[in-house]
This record gives sequence, C-alpha cells and structure tokens, in this order.
Amino acid sequence: MKKGSWIPIIILLLVFSAGCAATPVRDAVKVDLSVPVGKIEGNQFTGIRFPFKVSAPPNWQVTTKYPKFLLDLGFEKEGLEESQVFIFNPATQSNLQIDFTPAGRYSTFDQAKMEWITTAAGSSFKSEFQKDYGKNAKFEISSTEPYSLKGVPFAAKKYTTYTIKGLKREHGWVYAFAEPYQIFIIYMVVEKEGVNDRQAIKEILDSFEVIAKR
Repeated sequence: MKKGSWIPIIILLLVFSAGCAATPVRDAVKVDLSVPVGKIEGNQFTGIRFPFKVSAPPNWQVTTKYPKFLLDLGFEKEGLEESQVFIFNPATQSNLQIDFTPAGRYSTFDQAKMEWITTAAGSSFKSEFQKDYGKNAKFEISSTEPYSLKGVPFAAKKYTTYTIKGLKREHGWVYAFAEPYQIFIIYMVVEKEGVNDRQAIKEILDSFEVIAKR
C-alpha cells in the first residue's frame, strides 16, 4: 500500500463531516513548536508538546523521528513528519505512529462521528489499494468498532489485512478525540513466524494515555 499514512485522509474527511457549532466551543489551541515533542526514558515516551504517554514492549524501539524503513513500506514522508512519536520492532518492521492535531474552535465530536469517519477512511483505503495493486487485489477489512484508550472519551478502530510480496500485513488505524485534540494512531503488523507483533501492538495501545492537565 503506497499511501501508507492515514492522517491526510482522515483530516480531509473531518473537514466535511465533523459537526460545527454556531459559536466557538473552545479557545483556539496554540501549539508551541519550540517546545520539545517529548522525552524518552527507556521504552516509555512522555509528551511535552502534547499531553500523552505511551510505552513500548521489550525489543521494540521508541523515537520521535520516523524510521527510514517506513518509506520502503510505502508510507509517505509528508504524513510521517506529522507524527509525534514512532514505536517499532526493528526485527520485523512492525510499527505504530501517533499524531495529535488541535481541533478547530467550532468543531464538535461524539462517538458516532468517530465511527463514521473511521469507516469512511476504510473506503478510501479500498480505493487506494485497488489503484496501486489492481481491482482484483484481495484484502479483508474489519468492521468499525468503538475503542477504549485511557483518558479518551471517543475513539474508534478499524483494520485491514492483505498480502504483498508474500508478506501478510495488518494495517490499522484508531481515530480519537480528547479535548481539545484529535488523535490519529496508525499501525502496521508485518507477520513473521514465531513473533506475536499483534499482541505487542495491543500492549502499546493499552499503555497509551492522555494525561489530564493540572
């Protein structure tokens, strides 16, 4: 899948689908780009620019700069540069990336919208996948489900599985909202015999938490 980053797709969908209030529902969010993205201590990342933390399993790595192998896997550089943190297994190249984006002053969110946008992103995946690999290219796509993340009131998840060059992959995405941020989590599992990267991705998502401001 050459269009590896879901972030531009979901942001575009959000423009047309997120509810808008008649009056502002929040102050404009200012992001200070001079502030460090966050700090990494061992296998744990704690955000400074954005209020979240996440941990990686043993033998996985955490970095704030995108690993070069993601370009070879088909991700686009522009989309990768939007993410704040990357977690990956260097042995298999399974990976997960997280991006926080401030919500607009008039945008409103609820669980139904999370699920609608996540479902629409699946339709975009199908179009891009068939464009790259032909209309007969086979893949399976899951239903859209509500998803639980610590400190997050609204979230939805969807994933697809497919095989490219003999390698089976699972490519999934979680779209979430925690005031005042939209949250985009994208992951890819590259199957390798004897390695359970799906469980590792679940552990990463279980460790993710939006930290309430004091």
